[in-house]
Amino acid sequence: MNTLTAALGTDRVRWLRATLTVLVAAAAAVGAPFYFAPFQVFQLTMVLLYAVALAGLNLLVGFGGQISLGHGAFFAAGAYTAAVMLDRYDTGHLATLPVAAAGCFLLGLGFGVPALRLRGLYLALVTLSFAVFLPPLLKRLEPLTGGSMGLTVDKLQPPAWSGLAEDQWTYFVVLAVTAVALLLARNLLRSRVGRALLAVRDNESAAEVMGVRLSLHKTLAFAWSALFAGVAGCLYTWVIGFVSPDSFSFVLSITLLAGLVVGGLASLYGPLLGAAFVMYVPSVSQDLSEAAPGVVFGLLIITVMFVAPTGLAGLPGRVLGAVGRRFPRTAVLGRTPGAGRGPGAESGFEAGPAADAHPASPAESGPSATGGTPADPEVVDAEPVGAPPRTEKE
Repeated sequence: MNTLTAALGTDRVRWLRATLTVLVAAAAAVGAPFYFAPFQVFQLTMVLLYAVALAGLNLLVGFGGQISLGHGAFFAAGAYTAAVMLDRYDTGHLATLPVAAAGCFLLGLGFGVPALRLRGLYLALVTLSFAVFLPPLLKRLEPLTGGSMGLTVDKLQPPAWSGLAEDQWTYFVVLAVTAVALLLARNLLRSRVGRALLAVRDNESAAEVMGVRLSLHKTLAFAWSALFAGVAGCLYTWVIGFVSPDSFSFVLSITLLAGLVVGGLASLYGPLLGAAFVMYVPSVSQDLSEAAPGVVFGLLIITVMFVAPTGLAGLPGRVLGAVGRRFPRTAVLGRTPGAGRGPGAESGFEAGPAADAHPASPAESGPSATGGTPADPEVVDAEPVGAPPRTEKE
């Protein structure tokens, strides 16, 4: 009963802690555009859309156990889908989002089929090739994509009733889409699909024995990952208002993968931390020197992998674990001998005879000290050493 009560109390504490964290994060996210400058609001908006892309990559790499270096290609596909619809067909911004998501889902589904027989470095090379040949292909399709010049489209405009500036309105729209995307990823991981992905990642043979269809779930992992990347690419078009093939080189795919690793694989908070890393590190290091972003980016990746192999999301747990292992050791080393043991614990000494005490005589130790034989009556009645002689009356 006590164990059940303690478990219920722990669950309630965790629930309250999670609820409080969500409320504080929501309040900070809502108040951010009213506190920061327009350029800083733009940076926060970019962090949010990168977080959507990394959430999809996390499904494939972190939870699915498959390596992909072509995530930037799906990002570009979603961005160009939205740009072409806005420029060529003059559709609304919101109408481009489901089309980009569905198109990238089908693209990822088709790309995942031939990748079923590949794994490890071979799969990474195949996905990298997709990211390498897509920009030249976009340049060839000049009537549709604008070629090397790209496409310029209108950005999101705030409605008159909102009373918000353009950057603030864009931020709130992207924030809403990001919240829905992250919630979808969380619920997906808690469903049968998410459990199947974890089983495939941990042990494919065991997962297949338990009835998991490897081909289906591996393909779906690519499809879901591409869907999130397509949504992020669509948001990118809304925010930037311009797309070109050079903006989606294979370097983008490598940067996204590095950001996910730094943020934390297989973590729900890793995409947000990785997105902040991808956005702010090149921006801050650019102020130092034009050649600094690449150097600083590489050095920070090495540092994070050395200090926190599980990423920034796992760093607090590692620190708390190290502190928890350190304090008991310090307590043991700093405790006085015999503290907390026996009747002499209050005075800080171990229970038992003192170091200068005389050894107990057989009469004092009793039968157990003499091997179970009764003590000699003469020995029991003997006078103690140093005692005065007894008189006849005594």
